[in-house]
Amino acid sequence: MDTRLLKQFLTLSDTLHFGKASDLCHLSPSALSRSIKQLEETLGVSLFNRDNRHVELTAEGRIFQDYARDTLSQWDSLRNTLLCEAQELQGEISVYCSVTASYSFLYDLLRQFRSHHPKIGIKLHTGDPAAAVSQVLKGEEDLAIAARPDTLPPGLAFRSIGLSPLVFIAPVDDPLITPLLEPELDQADWSQVPMILSERGLARERLDAWFRQKAIKPNIYAQVSGNEAIVSMVSLGLGVGVVPRIVLDNSPLANRVKMLTVTPHLAAYDVGVCVLERKLRSPLIQAFWSQIQT
Repeated sequence: MDTRLLKQFLTLSDTLHFGKASDLCHLSPSALSRSIKQLEETLGVSLFNRDNRHVELTAEGRIFQDYARDTLSQWDSLRNTLLCEAQELQGEISVYCSVTASYSFLYDLLRQFRSHHPKIGIKLHTGDPAAAVSQVLKGEEDLAIAARPDTLPPGLAFRSIGLSPLVFIAPVDDPLITPLLEPELDQADWSQVPMILSERGLARERLDAWFRQKAIKPNIYAQVSGNEAIVSMVSLGLGVGVVPRIVLDNSPLANRVKMLTVTPHLAAYDVGVCVLERKLRSPLIQAFWSQIQT
């Protein structure tokens, strides 16, 4: 069964850029264009609206995108079910996580998994941890390392691999920030403290609740995606931020910031691996899932 056309279509639907997609597919842009045209002629509809500047999925293209993902997933599941008895699982799974998680939690998982299943390739994508759960729910990634949401979405399986406290951080001995936090931290006027916040995600939700509990309107200096960026901006003296402790422990800028002991404490991150329950029918994904030890 030749699934190359479906894979090429999905690559273009993810990138929405013929140049980038053709590089990822190891094709020339003209060859990729011919493949898409072949699909469109077979289906009798346009899958993309495109001009010299923009590429976007049509309504029919979005429907076909779901079909293509499901078809490839089912094909991989069938193929590896047939290979399972021979213990020769092979193929590829995609994993999403933050940069910090890629060399902390993920390191041990991949080392163990690779030793047991050397023929299964890993497609690793890194980005904003706040997007991890949604990447799995949308079917764009097979698995993700993420903080467990307060309410687990229906159809999502989660397996914990560790806890990481959420901590307030401030620049070390900054002439503008330090006076706002002294002499007693509990008596600080937090409405005057510039804050570096996550744009979205669990940390932002918990920090917003913390400010509401104190009946304080925060002084938001910047909103960023990615915890590493928060550490960087705090180290420059631009404000106070909140990050998971594991991010700080692995940051090259850790000596330029200090943790603050604030009350009430923010609830820790329950870090783990999440996957759609229906995808656990895939022998490849089940192999990865079964090795995770809580």
